Amino acid sequence: MVKRKKAIPAKARHPTEGNENNKKIIIVNSGYSEGGASRTRSTLRGYNPLKSSTKADVDVNLVTLRNRSADLVCNSPLGSSAINTSRSNVIGAGLKVSPKIDYRLLGLTAEEAKEWQRQAFREFNLWANSTACDLYRKNNFFDMQDIAYMSYLVDGDGWAAIKYRRPVPDNPYCLRVQLFEASRVCNPNSSGSYGSPSYYDVEMTNNKNGNRIINGIEIDSDGAVVAYWIANRVPFDLTDPAALLKWQRVEAFGRRSGKPNILQISHEERPEQYRGVPLLAPVIEVLKQVSRYTNAELTAAIIKSFYTLFFTTDTNGDNLADVLNSTYGGNESVSPEDLAHIEVGPGTLNLLPPGVDVKSMDASRTMSTFEPFTNMMISQIGAAIGTPAEVLLSRFQSSYSAARGALLQAASGFKTRRTWFARDFCQPVYEAWLAEAVAIGRISAPGYGTDPVITKAWSNADWFGPVMGMLDPVKEVTGAALRVKYGFSTGERESAELTGTDYDSNIDQIAIEQRTWRAKGLEPPKADNTGGNGGDNDGKILAGEE
Repeated sequence: MVKRKKAIPAKARHPTEGNENNKKIIIVNSGYSEGGASRTRSTLRGYNPLKSSTKADVDVNLVTLRNRSADLVCNSPLGSSAINTSRSNVIGAGLKVSPKIDYRLLGLTAEEAKEWQRQAFREFNLWANSTACDLYRKNNFFDMQDIAYMSYLVDGDGWAAIKYRRPVPDNPYCLRVQLFEASRVCNPNSSGSYGSPSYYDVEMTNNKNGNRIINGIEIDSDGAVVAYWIANRVPFDLTDPAALLKWQRVEAFGRRSGKPNILQISHEERPEQYRGVPLLAPVIEVLKQVSRYTNAELTAAIIKSFYTLFFTTDTNGDNLADVLNSTYGGNESVSPEDLAHIEVGPGTLNLLPPGVDVKSMDASRTMSTFEPFTNMMISQIGAAIGTPAEVLLSRFQSSYSAARGALLQAASGFKTRRTWFARDFCQPVYEAWLAEAVAIGRISAPGYGTDPVITKAWSNADWFGPVMGMLDPVKEVTGAALRVKYGFSTGERESAELTGTDYDSNIDQIAIEQRTWRAKGLEPPKADNTGGNGGDNDGKILAGEE
């Protein structure tokens, strides 16, 4: 019998094995591995930033950011423009309150609600228009808005304390608002309070209750804000650096009322962030470099404007004095210093000694790249802070559509910041005032303080600020009229946003003026119809097309 050998299976081979023409298969990572997360590309090999906690990224650097931000606002035209443009468009002369109670929930008619709102408006302005609202008795409430918003932009957050003092003869209210510097909110007895922050200064522990204190803000085990630590003066004050610093712990909310004792005007961008960042923080380096570049070009332009002359001689004399003596003779004393008195100007003729030539310094310098380069940098700065370059520079050289697009983009950012500011500062102050007004009987609000829903219904309010400039008033007014006509807006809102006026007051005044016209035997002017039938004539009459 012939034994068959057991078949030996062939060794499993990779399809490409043994073929020198085939390359080894390389598995390429997907996603960001070959993009922004690549560690092999030459452009990114040394680019390894670390995103850490808000304490490491924000709090440790906050003192430096504040100092540089304040310097740029004071000493950089572009930095100052960025801040002042936002102030003018967000706050202007101050945000005006417009009470908007939930009259249906409160069981009131629309007419009763309107009358209550008018009374609340008058009473609030009695307090707000007086310097009695300011603990320092210097500013009214609208001026204080501007100061608080300025601090919010420059320092990253603005601060105010709600306090009560005895009423003054011309104002029956005890409510006072105290504004103070953001740098006064800091950890007690930390080296960072003296201008030298470290990683260990941003957080400490309150030994009495075990709460953490992060950059002057005390939080409990849940991370909720429970108190603030406020220094008695600005730390590292150069006018009095040796003065003793003392800190006061102020609870964040009243124990009985639940109302805030301290108002922080800020907009945090990260979870677990307790302090705000200056508006200019992302563009500090670019702003400083643009400022340096501008100063360099300005200096060069000034130097170029100087007319400088050099005197040379082609003689073999030792110096210019020999030439002068041989030219003018012994009876005349002329020194090289006398050439400094030779006049240079339009129509001036000067006699120079023989052998002396004059050469001018070539100060030619072109600035052809200065404007396009700086404009590009300003565009990037504007994009980073949400203000288009056209608005930042107050220079509109493009078409109506482009200019309006820039204004609308800027207006959107300004409106957002106005909402934040009203939420953090204006509305809490208004609610504190309303609570006092109801308590002392100046305002009647049945059920106020008995139920949170009812209290909120009495406290609702809108806040209106400066209006956006109109590039084409006819088009803008026509659009506003159409929005009101089709129910997309109200006359009250359009009046506030277009002209900054009160709609009800406008209507009352129009009625008075119409009666005056009729008393004089004249027919009152009538508003143009912006398309009563909703057809093609909408907007054409106001535009003068018919």
